[in-house]
Amino acid sequence: MKKFSGFHLIVILVIASLVLTACGGQAAPATQAPTEAPAATQPPATEPPAATEAPSATGAPATEAPAATTAPTAFTSIPSDKVTASGYTCPEPQPRMDVTSKELNMFVWTEYIPQDIFDCFQLVYGVTINRDEYSSAEEMFAKFSKGGTNYDVLHVSDNVVPPIIRLGLLEKLDKARLPIMADFDPTYLDLSFDPGNEYTLPYEAGIDAIVVNTDKVPNPPKSWADLWNPDYKGRMVSIDDSRAIIGVALTTLGYDVNTTDQKQLDQAKEKLKQLIPNIKVFDSDSPKTELIAGDVDLGIVWTAEAELAHQENPAITFIYPTEGAINWQDNWAIAANAAHADAAYAWLNYSMQPDLFWMMLRDFPYINPNTAALNFAKGNSTATVDSNGADTTLGALYDNYINSPITNPPADVVKAGHRAVDVGDATALYDQVWTEVKGGQ
Repeated sequence: MKKFSGFHLIVILVIASLVLTACGGQAAPATQAPTEAPAATQPPATEPPAATEAPSATGAPATEAPAATTAPTAFTSIPSDKVTASGYTCPEPQPRMDVTSKELNMFVWTEYIPQDIFDCFQLVYGVTINRDEYSSAEEMFAKFSKGGTNYDVLHVSDNVVPPIIRLGLLEKLDKARLPIMADFDPTYLDLSFDPGNEYTLPYEAGIDAIVVNTDKVPNPPKSWADLWNPDYKGRMVSIDDSRAIIGVALTTLGYDVNTTDQKQLDQAKEKLKQLIPNIKVFDSDSPKTELIAGDVDLGIVWTAEAELAHQENPAITFIYPTEGAINWQDNWAIAANAAHADAAYAWLNYSMQPDLFWMMLRDFPYINPNTAALNFAKGNSTATVDSNGADTTLGALYDNYINSPITNPPADVVKAGHRAVDVGDATALYDQVWTEVKGGQ
């Protein structure tokens, strides 16, 4: 659900110094990238890394994160002769797939894929990427489910997967053409929204929780219910995500985030109407921007938005509410009857191979389910820059990721969390609640 440009503010400064990626733009990334494809400097760990001593986020003790039962074999990056505009030497695809298509049409979350990955794929495979972007799962479903699109590959959030499958809009995956599947932590595979990963493969996971600038809010909220404090009037930012925010209201009432009970949803609607005065802005593109700028003091955001804001201003912290946070997972899928399926399979394998997908630790630090990418970054001394443009290494990015209770949340936080699932025909009830709440009715 995720999702955003690694460095929205930096991008603005870079563009200004030269005279969108905010989801839809094709600009080069704001941060520099290594000038050569990084190579692993030590063999990967025998198990996917887990935070055994990760610092605890406010209100949640640190415990060992779930680890995969198997680990991929050591990966050695092979540089190509292709170099992106940022100076990044693209790695060779491993394996290189047969692709005759000359274009790839995708439908993806805004600000959620490093620009160098787009550029490398186009350079290495000679395929032009055409992409449309969206800012909410509801927006994605509304457009894609109507048909008439020519997408080949797309991002699909967990609760949207089942209805899209029922509509026959996704292609059943040919696992023989997806060697990348071996790189994922089994924790993020074979989940209830797609048993056996017949139609999807993981991209990133995350958590929706409370973000707060402790310099501005000396007594931070500890629960979702605390956000209804009238002292927060006009001081909050919120992701524009109906299932997550309605779910927040339902948890404060003691109800299931996936209820289909009309009376409970009506109560949640009235509860949310009381919260609206506190929310200054709904922003699913880059909610961290308002926090960093000081335009808001707290709110409800996604994992990586909180992490990048914290890196910019350490006073900005993430709080896991006592009622339980909202868990989610975003996934890749191939559209039914994709015109460029060969390019789609090549994209899925190449974009997530370890010597490219490590970039997510820098640009989009959500919960990374790609064990091979984590192992590739661990202990790797290859130079790069962090989200603020400071010199660092892949190994340091990994250390920041694994030691942060935001990007590597304690296991009991994950266990206590709630996951929005497909509610079938009741989806219309949620849509009605959200429309009335946002419309001020």
